[in-house]
Amino acid sequence: MQDKVALIAGGARGIGREIALRLAGAGWSIATCYRSSEADARDLTESLTASGVRAMTVQADVSDPAAAQRLVEQVQSEMGHIDALINSAGPYHRVPLLQETVEGWQLMFDNNLHPVFYLSKAVAPAMMERKWGRIINFSMANADQQIGQPAITAHYIAKSGVLILTKSLAKVLAPHNITVNAISPGFIDSGSAPPEELSKMVKNIPAGYIGGTKDAASVACFLLSDEASYVNGANIHLSGAWGV
Repeated sequence: MQDKVALIAGGARGIGREIALRLAGAGWSIATCYRSSEADARDLTESLTASGVRAMTVQADVSDPAAAQRLVEQVQSEMGHIDALINSAGPYHRVPLLQETVEGWQLMFDNNLHPVFYLSKAVAPAMMERKWGRIINFSMANADQQIGQPAITAHYIAKSGVLILTKSLAKVLAPHNITVNAISPGFIDSGSAPPEELSKMVKNIPAGYIGGTKDAASVACFLLSDEASYVNGANIHLSGAWGV
């Protein structure tokens, strides 16, 4: 995993941050982007640089296709290339379906599904030329079941769409030695959900505990490795058997 460059969308906090730290420990150069978490992004970049790896962070709203393209071009210009794209951004809100606004509905798709397409499309040409690449997308446990989700409907549909997009990209890019896989977390202590919500859910998790960001980073590192070169179009549940 030496001499590789990873672009992590949503890498300033939570799971993305943990993946950045883990990859840096293996010698990867790290580029992250953030929309509003500037302090967290700067802190991460300073920590990575201090550890001896190349690191950069860029403010970018990747729900804008032009901004996503500019981000990829900037990272390629400053880092030389991009070997791995990790789409870990994915905010959500809980709103009863019939109380959801048009703006809130669109926001879930703009931030959870569309950037995966924009960024993947932007990084693919150079990966195809170099005949190597890894793309990891984050969905959610049970999104593959397409069950009713009255409180997070738009988010859930977007995450189901991520799975379809992942499989489609895998078929298109596999001939170029590029893998595209999904990780679907259940309840992970990543800072995105209130602690009281996580504590209430423990009783519903067969494993009996809440997962951590290190669990997600371990799966991501496997998918990025040469050992996973034949794993393509997969959806790995990371949920302690919740939602399966």
